[in-house]
Amino acid sequence: MRPGDGQAVGAGIVSGVVGFGGAFAVVLAGLRGVGASPAEAASGLMVLSVLMGALTVVLAVRTRLPMAIAWSTPGAALLATAGVPDGGFATAVGAFLLCGVLLTLAGLWPWLERTVTRIPRTLAAAMLAGVLLPLCLKPFAAVESAPELVLPVIAVWAGLLLFARPWAVPAALVVAIAAVVVSEPLDLGPASGLAPHLDLVAPDLRVGPMLALAVPLFIVTMASQNLTGMAVLTSFGFKPPWRTAVTSTGVATVIAAPFGGHALNLAAITAALVAGPEAHPEPGRRWVAATANGVTCMVFGLSAAAASAFLAAAPPEVLATVAGLALLAALGPALATALAEPREREAALLTFVVSASGVTLLSVTAAAWGLAAGLLLLGAQRYSRTK
Repeated sequence: MRPGDGQAVGAGIVSGVVGFGGAFAVVLAGLRGVGASPAEAASGLMVLSVLMGALTVVLAVRTRLPMAIAWSTPGAALLATAGVPDGGFATAVGAFLLCGVLLTLAGLWPWLERTVTRIPRTLAAAMLAGVLLPLCLKPFAAVESAPELVLPVIAVWAGLLLFARPWAVPAALVVAIAAVVVSEPLDLGPASGLAPHLDLVAPDLRVGPMLALAVPLFIVTMASQNLTGMAVLTSFGFKPPWRTAVTSTGVATVIAAPFGGHALNLAAITAALVAGPEAHPEPGRRWVAATANGVTCMVFGLSAAAASAFLAAAPPEVLATVAGLALLAALGPALATALAEPREREAALLTFVVSASGVTLLSVTAAAWGLAAGLLLLGAQRYSRTK
C-alpha cells in the first residue's frame, strides 16, 4: 500500500456504511410499496447491495477512477408512493427489467441520453420533489401515533446534523432499532429465514402497467442519479466514461430485476465521499476508496434478510421515520432546483403538486402524470411567448 491508501480505505468503508445505513430502509419501503413480500424485498436489497459493490470494485480497478455505483434511492422513493401495479410485484419486476434495458440503451445510444437530458432540470427535480414530499412528512406524522419510538430518532438525527452530518441517518437508524428492541419483543421468525437468500420472481410483462412504472423510474434514475453522479466526478476533475458507466449499470439492473432489484446507477453522495481530497491526497489513488466502498456494500448485502425481517416485525412508524429522514437530504436540493428558473416555475409547481398527489389514473403513476402535465404547460407557455 502507498502512503494515504489507509486513509482511502477508511473513507471507502465510511461511505459504504453511510450509503447502506442511510438508505436501505428507503429501498425496502419502495419494494414493499409495489407489492413485494418481506422475503422478496430482502432478496431485492441483497442483490442490489452485492451487485453495486461488485460493479464498483470492477469499475474502480479497471478505470482507476473513484466511480461508485449505488441503488436508485429516488427510484425507491418513487416505488414507495406508486402503489401496487396490476399484476402485483411480478409486474413491478417487469418494469425493473424494462428500466434496465432503457438504461443500457442510454449508454449505448447517445440520442437516448440527449432525449432524457432535454427534459428541463426544473421539471425533473419537481417530479422528484413531489415523489419525496409524502415520504418526508411521515416521520413527523408518526409522532402522533408512536411518540416514544419516533421522537428519540428525530432528536438524534437533528443533533448529528449539526456536528456529524454523514452519520445523522445511520445514527438515527441505530436509535430506532434500540427503541424498538426496548419497547416490545420482536418475532423475527426462524433463524434460517435470516440467512442470505435470493427469491426469483417471474416478470409479468403486461405493457400498460409496466410502462407506467418503468418510464418514471428510468427518468428519475437518469436525471437524479446518473447525470448528478457524472457531475460530481467532473467537479473533482475526473472524466468518467459515460458509455461504460451507464451501460454497465443498465446490464446490472437487468440481472438484478428478476431477484427484486429495481435499479442501479452512478452514485452521487457516495461519489462525493470517495472522490474528494478527504479520501486521498492524490487524485490518482482515490479509486482505492471506491474499491473499499464496493467491498463494504457487498458485506452489508449479506445482512439484507435480517434487516428486512427486523423492519417487517417492527412497528410501521419505524420504517417510515428512518426512510423519511433519509430522504429529507434529497428533498431540499430538488425543491431548490425546481424553483430556480422563474420562467419555468409555474410548470415546475404543477409537476410538483401532481406528483405529490399520489393520484393513479389508467394505471399511470402520479409522477408520470406530473411530468406530463408540467411538460404540456411549459410547452404551451413557450409557444405563447413566441407568438
